Amino acid sequence: MSFFPGQDPVAGDAFSCDALEQLIIPRSSDIGGFAVRRALPTARRRLVGPFIFFDRMGPAILRAGEALDVKPHPHIGLSTVTYLFDGEIKHRDSLGTELTIRPGDINLMTAGRGIVHSERTPENLRGQPLSMSGLQTWLALPDHKEEIDPAFAHTEREAMPLIAQKGASGRVVIGDLDGARSPVSVFSDTLYVDLTLEAGGRFPFSAEHEERAIYVLSGSLVVAGDEFAADQLLVFRPGDAITLQGGPQGCHIMLFGGAALSTKRYIWWNFVSSSKERIEQAKEEWRTGRFDIVPGDGEEFVPLPQG
Repeated sequence: MSFFPGQDPVAGDAFSCDALEQLIIPRSSDIGGFAVRRALPTARRRLVGPFIFFDRMGPAILRAGEALDVKPHPHIGLSTVTYLFDGEIKHRDSLGTELTIRPGDINLMTAGRGIVHSERTPENLRGQPLSMSGLQTWLALPDHKEEIDPAFAHTEREAMPLIAQKGASGRVVIGDLDGARSPVSVFSDTLYVDLTLEAGGRFPFSAEHEERAIYVLSGSLVVAGDEFAADQLLVFRPGDAITLQGGPQGCHIMLFGGAALSTKRYIWWNFVSSSKERIEQAKEEWRTGRFDIVPGDGEEFVPLPQG
């Protein structure tokens, strides 16, 4: 997998360094005018809790005539989490699922032993400018769940508990935070929270989850007197409660993490597994057409990468 080719910046003063375990600057790629920043995995950090993949999509404007067209492709050993701030994506998969995800909703697709899906701009939005912004993350499945049957779940934003306090607002997307629990069901301790802080607004980030990180989506975040700009990933040391504070213009951030996996995970292309042999098997299955097809989207597919 690709990673930011330089040394990670050094965090600020000693107090901030005490709070931070790592500061990661995502590698940015331009895909037809659509910016994607990959924060995980990197050479220095593979996972935070079960999160083994973290992509920031956009924000971008797809011009009239442009569209998001991710052709059918396979996954094993993980759950994909799609969460949008702007725009719409039509999801189809080999289970027969077909639906459009909209801002604030969450698509949780569990690959298990194998699933195929596509992600495209809905037909009714093609031919006009379309704004697009969101996150695509993967949760590595625990050992005893890696080969479960594939499944799909969609949860609308109205079902997620709200965070509403002085200077801070947001939603608990997955897991629980300070007694607020999301209805989204996952297979291990997981935290995923969409949070906005006003300028100077403060929010306590407890140490109840084993591994914790924050991605700064916009604005700037202040931790222990140091200010961190947008598109930085902050990984915190375990065990210490932290107070987050919005910078001069406030900030929009994503809190995430959870329990560390008990065994190592390998990742190659769209496959995640505790076994290299299982990944080789998945590669051969995709190469020889043994995965299921996506109903309604079976004409195209992403070929297995070479090498």
